[in-house]
Amino acid sequence: MLTMIAMTVGLFFAINIGASGAAASMGIAYGAGVIKKRIALLLCSITVFFGAWLGGGEVVKTLGSGIVPSSTFTIPVALIVLTSAALSLFLANLFGIPLSTSEVAVGSVVGAGIAYQSVFLGKLVWIMLFWLLTPFVAFIIAICATNLLKNKYLKKWMAAPKAVPYLSVLVVLMGLFEAFSAGMNNVANAVGPLVGANMISTESGIFWGGLFVAGGALILGHRVLETNGKKITALRLEEGCVISGTGATIVTIASVFGIPVPLTQITTSSIIGIGYAKGGKSVLKKDIVVQLLTVWIVSPVLSMVLSYTLIQMIIEHNFYPLIAMAGVLISVFGVMSLMKRQKPSLGISQEVVKD
Repeated sequence: MLTMIAMTVGLFFAINIGASGAAASMGIAYGAGVIKKRIALLLCSITVFFGAWLGGGEVVKTLGSGIVPSSTFTIPVALIVLTSAALSLFLANLFGIPLSTSEVAVGSVVGAGIAYQSVFLGKLVWIMLFWLLTPFVAFIIAICATNLLKNKYLKKWMAAPKAVPYLSVLVVLMGLFEAFSAGMNNVANAVGPLVGANMISTESGIFWGGLFVAGGALILGHRVLETNGKKITALRLEEGCVISGTGATIVTIASVFGIPVPLTQITTSSIIGIGYAKGGKSVLKKDIVVQLLTVWIVSPVLSMVLSYTLIQMIIEHNFYPLIAMAGVLISVFGVMSLMKRQKPSLGISQEVVKD
């Protein structure tokens, strides 16, 4: 029964990954009117599946046995890890916080490793370095590519009507490349713990995980595609190629090394890089940077804490971590409340001093 539940949760997680992250990869082509919605989702689902099937093995190995030993993943632990990741995304959606599925999955696995003191710290540090560096690399590449596109000969060619068909085909190909890379990297988030617990082989996990990610993109990805397409219609075709191409290349390289990386943050960094190249430092708004950092920190920490706490409560029958969590939450909300009340009083005191 636990095996069936764990498999169901993992594959349901895969459907949601396809419906959110994978479907967004065709947003640029759809938003620019180059391709119709149904065709975009069909092509995306096919490409995502082949990305998972042909290149998802290394990241699956990382999540199944690279961060913690595979012996850590008993069936109950794998179920809790997957549930924690899915629950983290659900809670984030309720509060409107965008989380990375890769970071959430890694955080859940780390929570299990902490519960049993079995985390491979070297591998974890390597993954976190990728999380820090890949958005920065995407930002720099986007700036360089945008400056290159400012070349007068290139600008003249791209402004000509005959360039539109070539750019249209290129932006679709880059979208498919991004979908392929998403399949390579994201299928492991759903099936890695199942493979680690020996509930399914790596080959079967990649196949079924890829199939459900593809199904999620095809059946449920229309809303994300619509939203993503509307948000990026202000971008030119060549800029869309830069964004998709940069993200796909970085994620593909990371997947070859078995590193789960956040595609959403890499894409966002590319967009910021294009804005920086076009408009200067004004695009580096504080709220954007803070949001990226918040997502980077909150994603893995939230799922890690949930995974650790549920393992302690359900498997180890240890309720002390729950008491500690409650104390931390009370302290955090208490400090936030005091800070909000402190601001008006500080303003009054400053006025009194001035008088």
